[in-house]
Amino acid sequence: MGSIYQSIEILSKEKGIDPQIVIDAVKDAMLVAARKHFRTTEDLVAAFNDQTGALEIYGVKRVVETVQDPDKEISLEAAQKMDPAAQLETEVHFPKPTDALGRISAQTAKQVILQKVREAERETIFSEYSGRVGELVNCTIKRIEAQDLVVDLGKTEARLPKKEQSKLENFSAGDRVRCVIRSVEKAGKNAGVIVSRAAPELVARLFEQEVPEIYDNTVVIKGCAREAGERTKIAVVSRDRDVDSVGACVGMKGMRVQSIIRELRGEKIDIIEFSEDPVSFATHALSPAKITRVSVIDANEKHMEVIVDDTQLSLAIGKKGQNVRLAAKLLGWKIDIKSEEEKRQEVESAMAALVPTGAPVSILSDHGLADEIVEKLLGAGISTVEKLGSMTPEELEAIPEIGPAVVEKILIAVNSYYAQFEQPAPPSEETVPEVVEAEAIETAAGESAESATEPALALEAASEPAGAAESSPERHADSPDHESEFDTIKNSEDVG
Repeated sequence: MGSIYQSIEILSKEKGIDPQIVIDAVKDAMLVAARKHFRTTEDLVAAFNDQTGALEIYGVKRVVETVQDPDKEISLEAAQKMDPAAQLETEVHFPKPTDALGRISAQTAKQVILQKVREAERETIFSEYSGRVGELVNCTIKRIEAQDLVVDLGKTEARLPKKEQSKLENFSAGDRVRCVIRSVEKAGKNAGVIVSRAAPELVARLFEQEVPEIYDNTVVIKGCAREAGERTKIAVVSRDRDVDSVGACVGMKGMRVQSIIRELRGEKIDIIEFSEDPVSFATHALSPAKITRVSVIDANEKHMEVIVDDTQLSLAIGKKGQNVRLAAKLLGWKIDIKSEEEKRQEVESAMAALVPTGAPVSILSDHGLADEIVEKLLGAGISTVEKLGSMTPEELEAIPEIGPAVVEKILIAVNSYYAQFEQPAPPSEETVPEVVEAEAIETAAGESAESATEPALALEAASEPAGAAESSPERHADSPDHESEFDTIKNSEDVG
């Protein structure tokens, strides 16, 4: 008996579980093996023999006057043969041969024992570590399984999954690392303790160790947003007006924060002063970019808009949007970042949208369209002539109380409106010389009429070349006096 109890005690210490749990597991395993071997429905119990220390199996039957179920009941006479003290309505135990169980039954018992011990171990681990989630622990890399790491916590093993590792880190078996307990799984494929090197809590725990002001609660960590291997933003606030929260975390010549950066293999850390005002907090959280202004769009939905100078836009957004993404996580707000130029264009577009472009549809009243039809068009959302002109007759007939006859009236009014903008056709090249020649004749006729009233002008006209006079033979036909004057002048020239 000492030998089996000693084995149970060793197993209990190794697995960190109660010895009684192992004893109960052994008993249950023997009962399962016995039922499988004997193929019986009778009640069985397992117990250790106090003298030999062996584990024995007993059948249990109830003493009754009339036996109806031989597997579970026994008569008083038969019971007294086994135990003279047996009485009615009592139970009698009689031993079962355990030597006949065989190898298969022993293997079954072993599997049951291991399963029970494993369940007890998981229960013990869960009860011990479930209250330590977020705690910083020192562990050693024990082995590498695919992309996951198995670490030794001392009492048990923990798993460091690939997604909980930093991009900047590579470990080998035997390396000592500091992790935070991420979760504790009681059942499932990944049952046990899960540790992390990528959780924001790791940075917070490291600051608590390096900064005494955080440890004694003079400086409080209000939030931490992290993308492991890239950048971390941590917000702190001081409860003592004489203590600078950011300066305390940075340390003299940056010694404190540099120690944490070395632990994180060079990951960048932004230490930000916390503020209850979301506008001020957003201005600090988006550093190192300089913010022009911050507008709260919806306080209930936690939505804000940040305007920056055009030269600061890329810096505020960060590499692949990392800076604004971390700031949004830190604040718990949705942040829209826009440059001054983008905001100006947005305002201009909004103003332009408020003013409808095109002629109002009411102008068609001046082109014969009834006011009732105009009101129906306005009720259907057609506010401009341009929109009305782009619609097909089928679309117009889809409007209530507008039929083909009304569509025809609308078409006539629209055509009349556009007809006023049509320009007359320019004269062709063939008609231009005729117009010019007619204007020349009218001008010459006017000049001859003036010369008939003034003799001096008539003399000047007589001195013009003959071609000029011939070009307008009709201008002197109405005045016989003029003709005699020309004859006199002609005779005088002949004499000369």
